[in-house]
Parts: sequence; structure tokens; C-alpha cells
Amino acid sequence: MATRDQADGSVDTEIRGQILLIGINRPKKLNGFTPQMLTDLHDAYAMLEDNDELRVGVLHAYGDHTTAGLDLPKIAPLMESGESLFPEGSPIDPFELTSERRKPVVAAVKGICFTIGIELMLACDIVVAADNCRFSQLEVKRNLMPTGGATIRITERAGYGNAMYLMLTAGEVDAQTALRWGLVQEVVPAGEELDRAIDLANQIAEQAPEAVIATRHNALLSMNAGKAAAVAEFVPVQQRLRAMKDGQEAIASFVEKRKPVFTGT
Repeated sequence: MATRDQADGSVDTEIRGQILLIGINRPKKLNGFTPQMLTDLHDAYAMLEDNDELRVGVLHAYGDHTTAGLDLPKIAPLMESGESLFPEGSPIDPFELTSERRKPVVAAVKGICFTIGIELMLACDIVVAADNCRFSQLEVKRNLMPTGGATIRITERAGYGNAMYLMLTAGEVDAQTALRWGLVQEVVPAGEELDRAIDLANQIAEQAPEAVIATRHNALLSMNAGKAAAVAEFVPVQQRLRAMKDGQEAIASFVEKRKPVFTGT
């Protein structure tokens, strides 16, 4: 078996109950992404999707910063060749541009969160930012265009003018600005972001898992295909959810005035 070069970093996983922690781990290089880390990231998201015991992911980073972005000398050959950053033909896309995952992911960001860091957090469902977080989409400074979703999602959430302000100047915005623009959902004191993200993930994991998946899918469908497509799913999806054992558990727990225990069946 080949020995992994630790200098290439990793994306590590840890299972905590029904939550999968996905940790970006190359702090000595400001968590700059290498091809190996992108492969690890793909595998972590695949684990979240494939393991029926897991209900929510939490994306976070080791060290003081989320990421300074891509390690360009290591990634540039892939860009120049036109190769995918992830395994060809895989149904899993951590940027959620070519595929839609089923399960939600909460992001915890801190310190420097540049380029791919912004794109990955915006592909998550909820973002908790430390109050020391700095955001920059600086591809134009490197003669590149953002291709991980920034041009789409920053424009959707922050509006065209704010998106251009961030992406065309290659400047920085702070956590409070990101909150005001809708790029993050909460700002907490530095050091508390991961705990808060895990707390939110636990709250999600307590809900009926198929209802969580259906709700997430319908919201994305509305954005991507329009209101009519989302409305067309309302009745059939609701009927399917009501017919599940979890539908019976929801009624029983309501009548018995107790916390429901959902199994996803």
C-alpha cells in the first residue's frame, strides 16, 4: 500500500451519533486544498450519503482558519487538463452543482475563509461563522473564475451588486457583513462556531429524517425549477410521509405528549 504524503493534508471524518464531522486538516498550510484533500472531501460526503445511520454532516476545519483556498501549484495541472476535481462519473459533488445530496450539512467557518471555503460553505445548508472570520473570493487576482458555485450562490443570496463587490475586487468582507448579506446564518464568538454547528446538527438529527430530506429537496427544487415544480410535489410527498411508520410515531408522540423517536421508516 502506498504511503500517504502528510504534506498533502487530509479531510478527516468522525462519527458522533447520527452526525458526521468532516474536518479540513492541513493547518500548517492554512488548510490550502490539494488534490488528495479534494478526494478525501468527496469520500467524506459519500460516507454521509451512503451510511443510513448518519443524518447530518458538519463541515469544519482544524487550526485557526477554514482555508486559504486551493493550493494552486498542486491543483493547476488539473485545471489546465480540464480534469474533474472529483472522481469522474461520481454521483457525489461536494459543491452540489452536478448532483443533489439527500442529507443536510452545517458548516462552521473561522479565520480565513477564501475561495473554495466560501463555495463549500454556500453548498451547505446552514453556516455558523466565528466573529473573526474573513471572506474573500479572489480568483480574479489569479486570472481565474470561481467555478465551485460562487458566481451562482453569492449572487442568489447577496444580490448582484454585493456579489460583484466581493468577486470583482478580490477584496474581503467580515463576518457581520456576510451575515447581513445572507451568506451565513449566525455569527458567534471565535472558538464557539463548531460547538454551535454541532448543536444545530443535533437539532436537525432529532427530526424525522425523510421529512428533512423532502423539505430540503423541495426548497432546492423551487429555486432550481421554479415554484410550480415544487408545488406539484406537495400532495404526493405529504402522502408518502404520512404513510410511513414515522408518520404514525409523530401522531402517537403528539397524543402521548412525549418526544418523538424517528427511525426513517
